[in-house]
Amino acid sequence: MRVVAKFGGTSLGSGDRIERAADSVASAVAAGHEIAVVASAMGSTTDDLLDDITFETDDADRAEIVSMGERTSVRMLKAALSVRDVDAVFLEPGHPDWPVITDELGEVDVAETKKRARKVAAEMDGVVPIITGFLAEDHDGNVTTLGRGGSDTTAVMLGNYMDADEVVIVTDVEGVMTGDPRVVEGARNVGQITVDELRNLSFRGAEVVAPSALSYKDEDLAVRVVHYQHGDLLRGGTRIEGEFESLIDMREEPLACLTIAGRAIRNRPGILSELANALRAEEINIDAVASGMDSVTFYVDVEVAETAEALLHEAVVTDEALSSVTVADPIAVIRVTGGELPNQSGVIQDIIAPIADAGINIIDLITSATSVAVFVDWDDREEALEIVQQRFD
Repeated sequence: MRVVAKFGGTSLGSGDRIERAADSVASAVAAGHEIAVVASAMGSTTDDLLDDITFETDDADRAEIVSMGERTSVRMLKAALSVRDVDAVFLEPGHPDWPVITDELGEVDVAETKKRARKVAAEMDGVVPIITGFLAEDHDGNVTTLGRGGSDTTAVMLGNYMDADEVVIVTDVEGVMTGDPRVVEGARNVGQITVDELRNLSFRGAEVVAPSALSYKDEDLAVRVVHYQHGDLLRGGTRIEGEFESLIDMREEPLACLTIAGRAIRNRPGILSELANALRAEEINIDAVASGMDSVTFYVDVEVAETAEALLHEAVVTDEALSSVTVADPIAVIRVTGGELPNQSGVIQDIIAPIADAGINIIDLITSATSVAVFVDWDDREEALEIVQQRFD
């Protein structure tokens, strides 16, 4: 197999850990696999360097300074592999074979980076390239960076462009866990997770794989997350499956909007559960929920709206804190989902502004880390859908 192995800062945080990393690479090479390594800065080196820049500096000098962490890591790994009789070469910005190129806007130059990555891959026979993560180089030879999580991005991007079979992210967690083991008891490793699931976790605080890296994963590229103590690059950890798909979807059937008004609902513990359980009793599926300070709105199929209204009305008349329930229908929902959606500043405004300009009333707008759902009158659905599709074509 051809494998790109990314070692995070914690996994390279000491001499012993660098030796462990070198052992795992050497074992994989001895088993006949082609291994390329992407290395982060040792430990918290990058953060320490950033903290020490207490003076005025331009972007070019700043990038040069913070690059020293990764530059040190690749040299340490190369040295450790050499004494294990592994032929290795480190690549950093300025090297003739350096692969990651950015354009004048600081974005990855895909065509040039692909070409250079394939050249590196073609020369891997018996040689382990050790590549600085996080760093890039512009067309003028200046050092640039890929932003937070840049080493993950380097690894998955190069894995894609080098036609690797797998990218292995070596870090300080046992893959993706069912919960934070520092907080909850009994947290265990998740064997598989989709990019969509991990994307939502990543944008809400799960520091496993940078979301920017996942955008480079395609269906054919396997990605795994393993603990640095595991010692085996080829087994264990969590396998990340699938690929991001930008999707614009309009629900084929109309929805009904049921709104329950009440005093200070947001401050009422358990109120959402109580109302949802009232619908659950009749197996009514809730398509979406929106909440405000003094109201909760449930979206359900139009065909069950009357039953849902009766159930919620019963909850209202038995709870002094609730005032009334009302129903509006038919309503359409258009959902926009995309791996890069959270990285597009102003994306919500770009969706709703042209809809408003067309005179279409937006009934509700529900957003998550990676999706936007727009609710409009059923009669406006086709025009609203066309507007959204034009925005993302």
